[in-house]
Amino acid sequence: MPAIHPSGDHRRRPPLPDLVVSLTGALLVLAGAVGLVPARSAVALAVAAGCALACVRLARPASNSRRVAALLDVAVLAAGLTVAVLPLADPPHRLPVALAGLVASIALYAVALLRLRGRSRLSAAARLRRTVDVLGLGISLVFAGSVLLPPGGAPPVARAVTVGGALGLAVLLVAALAERRRRPGAARCLGGAAATLTGLALLVVLLACHAPDRATLVVAPPLLLGALLTAAGARRTGAGERPVAGASPAAWPGLTGPAGIAALAAGHHLWTVGVFTAPEMALGLAVIPPMVLRELLAAADQRRRAERLAAREARLRALVGDDPAPAGPPPAADPLTVLAGRRELLHRLGGREGGALLVVDLHGADDGVGMAVPVLVEVARRLQAGRGPEDLVARLAGTEFAVLTDVGPVLAYGLGTRLLAALAEPCPGPGGPTRLRVSIGLAETTGGEPEDVLRQAELARRRAVQLGRDRIEWYDAYLEEQLVRRLDLERELPGAVARGELDLVYQPVLALADRLPVGTEALLRWRSPVLGTVLPDELLPVAADLDLLGEVGRWALDRACRQLADWSGSGRELWMAVNVTPRELAAPDFVARTATALAAYDVSPERLVVEVAEPAVAAELPTVVARFAGLRSLGVRTALDDFRAEHASLAQLRRLPIDLLKVGPHLVEPAPDGQRPLIEVVANLGVRLGVEVVVEGLEADAQVAGARQAGCSYGQGFALARPATAERVEAWFEEFPSTLR
Repeated sequence: MPAIHPSGDHRRRPPLPDLVVSLTGALLVLAGAVGLVPARSAVALAVAAGCALACVRLARPASNSRRVAALLDVAVLAAGLTVAVLPLADPPHRLPVALAGLVASIALYAVALLRLRGRSRLSAAARLRRTVDVLGLGISLVFAGSVLLPPGGAPPVARAVTVGGALGLAVLLVAALAERRRRPGAARCLGGAAATLTGLALLVVLLACHAPDRATLVVAPPLLLGALLTAAGARRTGAGERPVAGASPAAWPGLTGPAGIAALAAGHHLWTVGVFTAPEMALGLAVIPPMVLRELLAAADQRRRAERLAAREARLRALVGDDPAPAGPPPAADPLTVLAGRRELLHRLGGREGGALLVVDLHGADDGVGMAVPVLVEVARRLQAGRGPEDLVARLAGTEFAVLTDVGPVLAYGLGTRLLAALAEPCPGPGGPTRLRVSIGLAETTGGEPEDVLRQAELARRRAVQLGRDRIEWYDAYLEEQLVRRLDLERELPGAVARGELDLVYQPVLALADRLPVGTEALLRWRSPVLGTVLPDELLPVAADLDLLGEVGRWALDRACRQLADWSGSGRELWMAVNVTPRELAAPDFVARTATALAAYDVSPERLVVEVAEPAVAAELPTVVARFAGLRSLGVRTALDDFRAEHASLAQLRRLPIDLLKVGPHLVEPAPDGQRPLIEVVANLGVRLGVEVVVEGLEADAQVAGARQAGCSYGQGFALARPATAERVEAWFEEFPSTLR
């Protein structure tokens, strides 16, 4: 996946050229309105200025968006030329010219918008909601357009363009609003298309109805805005905009919007005409069913959201051990240590406006039953001795205690530090002194609900455990976001393979000597309709915890072999690298499954490269060595990824039967002490061991040159080629002669 660099705060002021062009256009429209300039000429000049600026920007796209930018450039140019030539055309030819410009712009925008990066498949429920929104807005716009047309019957061309334009505008607006948070750049392109096509459609209607010249001034603002929005959106997407994972669609007045449009149009019609025809009444009433259906869908979504939140809350409680307290009267104290219990703690937490809660967890036994009672009694004594005079010490469950204090968070952190030191001292036990490890989570009370404060402290305690114990950690909202994100991933990942949500993108590998493609690396992507695009760094740990690595790995290997067969069948002999984890390699049937996949697609074994990351090899080195040997016996090549060039790495390298060694670009940089770059050492080592070196992550021409000068065979990275779908990579291959490597 290409690296994404934010294009800046999307709320910043518009660039100065946009402001100048917009002000110039406004002055021209004003001049046309008061009669200083002919109206059609004012419109042509205003729109030409905006389209010229947009075309200049679209003519300099980023490397990963040239085709889309070119299509958008031609679409904006077509709209601008349509308005510019109208003052020069004879009156009978103006309507055909406007119609031709509208049709051409529609076609160009449609092709360009469908090729924008980051589009994801919608679920059935999302498609239904999108359709209902489009119907509601579209019918209201059709109704508004029909009643605003001149009474007495408008020309068929005007009515057809009104209906088609209203429905198209509804589609573009709903799509733009739905993508505003997930793909802001694409949303701007959609909004620009909506404004531009609305202006052209309005121009056609005005010409068909023989409106006065000054009426055409109304088309200048949408055309000018559409050109500038299109250029701004293309610039943002071309900068490498990555869809925001998990972003919810932007809220919009799905009920009041269509209702307001229909009501305003009906009021204007009653004021000017005073009566509705039967078709107009039927069309106005047709606005109601989509709005009712939308509210029913919203109510169903709200119900499902409440159920998911309840399930998520239950899962969170299970993860942090925050089980509801048993029913019945609250116990006065824990019979073991004469401490307050959970219910007393929650009672004291209620209504607090300040202070902090510390949750203390002991490690050294699995639970309170396995830990000796004298040890727990000693822990309770030390907690009581270390607390303040107004603080409350409670026992939550087993080896878990809590301290509620009235002091602020900084002083509470100091209290936690003192408790850590006190509990670090060995505790006397039946079998001799017992040394405990302690994890403490701290959360501010700040008037929150008692259950929420306790849950937050528990989450902070869990982070202290994850970071190595014997520490105190603060609660922050990001921690909870991470846990909720993890729960969402765990909920959505099962069945993703069956639903066809997994995908592979391919990053070409080039020979550094001549920059010809020799292979590709298959990179896994999960295109979740709920969570957006999920990358392997986030996907694989969840798959491992859910025991889905085997299923995901089998799918990736099968898809990679199938794609490799397609490319080999077209005469281009490339190799394909597939990433696997040591856990996948440990499967007894991994070598057999690989052989089966190769045979199923009639792929030559030497065209497949199985690679594993070097940092993960150490714990499973004997297994990795055995599986790599089995793969090489089939003829499959093997690779060691992310080689770190450390002493331990060099020791492992001698034992591993590999064909390719993949290193990062940091080895290409010159050493700070003036010595030669490490990449030269690694390249010489590769020659001695008979291993070819691949430098990955190359993002600058200087890095490419350094890797080539060091004697490395192959390279991959954004400076050479970006990851893309199979179709785009195949089109990119057509620029090179077919090679056998």
